[in-house]
Amino acid sequence: MVLAAHGGRKYILCVLQGGLPPQLSIGGIRRYFPKTRSSGDDMAEDILIIEDDEEIADLVEIHLKDLGYRLDRAADGLSGLEKGLGYPYSLIILDLMLPGMDGLEVCRRIRAKDKNLPILMLTSKSEELDKVLGLELGADDYVTKPFGIRELVARIKALIRRTHGEESDGTAPTGARTLIFGDLAIDLDKRKVSLAGERVELTAKEFDLLALFASKPGRAYSRDQLLEQVWGYQFSGYRHTVNSHINRLRAKIERDPAQPRFIKTVWGVGYRFAETEELEDDEGSA
Repeated sequence: MVLAAHGGRKYILCVLQGGLPPQLSIGGIRRYFPKTRSSGDDMAEDILIIEDDEEIADLVEIHLKDLGYRLDRAADGLSGLEKGLGYPYSLIILDLMLPGMDGLEVCRRIRAKDKNLPILMLTSKSEELDKVLGLELGADDYVTKPFGIRELVARIKALIRRTHGEESDGTAPTGARTLIFGDLAIDLDKRKVSLAGERVELTAKEFDLLALFASKPGRAYSRDQLLEQVWGYQFSGYRHTVNSHINRLRAKIERDPAQPRFIKTVWGVGYRFAETEELEDDEGSA
């Protein structure tokens, strides 16, 4: 754990994997962090923390409450799933390694019921495969332990901001609010997508990616640009997040994800949305 002082107050900047050393018990630290709520408490966001490490959960709760968020907690997968399905939280912070039911299964079951609820996973460096699988199952983002509190807060704010529809510049065009590309229709206002007349269920991040691409057909985006414009932060070490979401999106809107019509790979750069002429050629050869 790393401590820093600012304006007469002490803050925890980094949580170290494995918890706190004995001489730095949570009881001894808690006095530095008065639990306050913002004056606009009625508008505060509700966040559920599903984490079995009590000290990490305590520290995250302290910081988020200090920023005006309302917090609920669960220490195992089963109770976390019950709470996650039983209340309209603004965001869930979900640890992967949980007793009772692991975080991957919790994520899968929550996502099956709610396509738009932001889920932020907490993982360790040794859980790389589980991390990717978690994104494939529907998690929106992840933070690797040890993590910095400032980074965690930035991720939380970005996910909640995107859920509330505060799009980045260029995500949605002025004028036309429904984009049509052959049999793919994207309703930007209602955040709905249909393919050949059938509704396509997308998570919030999947829709944001698709809307960004479809708003500017032909424009190539690097993974770093997509991280900044869709996730709202700049961490080049998390490009797997982009790759996983692209794979999931292709699986939902492409006839053959291995030969995508809509979302093209630009080798050495990133991805782009197909131009009208390309889609017409594909339709003609189909």
